[in-house]
Amino acid sequence: MTYIDLTINYVKKELENVEAGHDWFHIERVYKNALNLLKEEKANEQVVILGALLHDIADSKFHNGDETIGPKKALDFMNTLDISDDVKDHVVKVIENISFKGGNFERKFTSKELDIVQDADRLDAIGAIGIARAFQYGGFKNRTIYNPEEKPKFNMTKEEYKKHEGTTINHFYEKLLLLKDLMNTETGKQIAQNRHEHMEGFLKQFLDEVEGVK
Repeated sequence: MTYIDLTINYVKKELENVEAGHDWFHIERVYKNALNLLKEEKANEQVVILGALLHDIADSKFHNGDETIGPKKALDFMNTLDISDDVKDHVVKVIENISFKGGNFERKFTSKELDIVQDADRLDAIGAIGIARAFQYGGFKNRTIYNPEEKPKFNMTKEEYKKHEGTTINHFYEKLLLLKDLMNTETGKQIAQNRHEHMEGFLKQFLDEVEGVK
């Protein structure tokens, strides 16, 4: 089997019983997004593919905020593959720097490969799928859907963002609606624009229905 087949099999097994918004199907969508972006962007294909497939192998939000588990698990797995140490190191750096983390996190590493995988992941957080994932995770955490007295919190630090437990609707304003302007690649920006507009339309409809307008 190819390194891609081996990685897919590993990820499917590892994420078999995780929360639905961060399961294999999320990984598969990010992988497809990354391949789509690779058509327009020049980058190391192997790093992008492994980064996309392994980026959520142990999301810190499901491991008491520990951000070291994911990169370690990814490296331990990659050590079983016939790939170079440079590729392994690059993929680990992608995983370490991909998260939103409140939007105020300064990346300690930059590369075209990270740009692509980050855009691919962020595209899956917006649009129709992003809406579905937001409510899936909110339900998983038993969070309030909407509370007009609870306002969105902006400019949170990385630690504040990790501990924050706001409403699902506020999450759109605190993160999802910000992603369009944080995209790295031109193709990513174009796709994000359409998905962003879809979320804006949904929020308008939602708030109109809350007020009994429609």
